[in-house]
Amino acid sequence: MQTLVKRRDDAPEGFFEAEAAGLGWLAAAGGARTVEVVAVSPGRIELERVEQAAPNRGAAVAFGAALARTHAAGAAAFGAPPDGWTGPLFIGRRRLPAAEEPTWGAFYARDRVLPYLQIAEEVGNTTAAEGRLVRLAAEAIAAGAFDDDEPPARVHGDLWNGNVLWSADRVVLIDPAAHGGHRETDLAMLALFGCPFLGDVLAAYDRAAPLRPGWRERVPLHQLHPLAVHAAGHGRGYGVALAEAAEAVLELA
Repeated sequence: MQTLVKRRDDAPEGFFEAEAAGLGWLAAAGGARTVEVVAVSPGRIELERVEQAAPNRGAAVAFGAALARTHAAGAAAFGAPPDGWTGPLFIGRRRLPAAEEPTWGAFYARDRVLPYLQIAEEVGNTTAAEGRLVRLAAEAIAAGAFDDDEPPARVHGDLWNGNVLWSADRVVLIDPAAHGGHRETDLAMLALFGCPFLGDVLAAYDRAAPLRPGWRERVPLHQLHPLAVHAAGHGRGYGVALAEAAEAVLELA
C-alpha cells in the first residue's frame, strides 16, 4: 500500500489522534469509505494514499447511498465524540466542542454556531448587526424550533468538497470532524462548497434514507455551522454569508 504522512510540529495534544478516531468510527459504520489509517502518533498521521480519478455519476450514486448508511449507524448523543474517544475534537485547526445533548437544537446553537460567531466578531469578519441576526437565529434553534424526532446521526462533520476524494470506482472521505449530529448538516455542507454530481448524490441518499419534507428549505439552517467556522478565520465574505443564512433561518422559524 502506498501511503502519505501528515505532520504538524505544533499540533495540539490529540490532534491527529482525533482524526484517526473519527476515521475509524465512520469506517465502522460500513457505509461511506474512509481513508485507511496506517499509523498515528503525536504530531503525525500516516494514511493510505488514494489514487484519484475524475468524478463520475456511478461513484456519486454509490456515495449517496453509502453516506446514508454511515449516518444511520448513529451516535450516543448530539455532540458525542467517536465511540471510545475521550480526547479533544477539531474542525480544521479549531477546537470543536463535544456534548452529550438529547436534543439537536440546544447542541447546535451552543456548540456549533455561537463559539465561532464570537471569534468572527472579534476578528472583524462579522459586524455587530450581523452578529445580532445570528444570535436571534441561534435563540430560535436552541428553543427547539427545528428539533425533530431524528436520532443523532454519525456525521463526518466537515464534509466539504476538499474532503471528498474521487477514486476510479468510489468516493473516499478524509479529514473528518466526526461527532453525533444531524444528517442534514453533512448534506448542507456538501452543497455549500460544491460537489461534483451533487444532484445524483442527494437523490441516491434520499432513495436510501428519505429526507424529511422541507429539507431543501432548511439548508441555510445547517450551513450556519460551516459558515460560522469560516467567518472565524477566512474573511469578511463568510460573515456576510453567515448573516444571510441567519435571515433565512429566521424566516423559517
